[in-house]
Amino acid sequence: MAALAGCGGSSAPSYVGTKPPDGLTLPAFSLRDYRGGRVTSADLGGKAVALTFLDSACKASCPVIARQMGRAYAQLSTSDRDRVGFYAITVDPRVDSPARVRTFLRRQGAAGVVGYLLGSVSELRPVWRAFHVLPAVETGSASIHSAPVRIYAPSGAWVSELDPTVDLTPANLAHDLRSALKS
Repeated sequence: MAALAGCGGSSAPSYVGTKPPDGLTLPAFSLRDYRGGRVTSADLGGKAVALTFLDSACKASCPVIARQMGRAYAQLSTSDRDRVGFYAITVDPRVDSPARVRTFLRRQGAAGVVGYLLGSVSELRPVWRAFHVLPAVETGSASIHSAPVRIYAPSGAWVSELDPTVDLTPANLAHDLRSALKS
């Protein structure tokens, strides 16, 4: 997409993705990772976070998003990798079993990179509401759901959003995560 913004005298971090309204932060959640551990929003404090919403049965944007996350991780320096996190929250827990997620992430080159968070519909409904996303479980289609990649600064502030059909590339995602680390 466009050239990376922020060249010039400003010391404020610049982002390629869309800037969300000021004052929005990472909503609170506690979900199970597909590997069995628990992940809470509090656990992510102090890291720049790329967070999205996926469905392992999706054939449209979800494979692209997971692949771009894996490739963006590869573009980060070793020290930056330790200070960022890549997470996906299921939008259809009826199909996203740990085994299915493991296969999906492996096929997209994102195994070991993306923490894919699961739960029951009743556990996830308040999370989806807090993030203002439309889950596939509501639309009845694996390919129709909210799927932006949101970037959160280490403070928890929502600083950028990359859309898989517009500006989500590995370079843009890595750039916005590095910018978030500077904020």
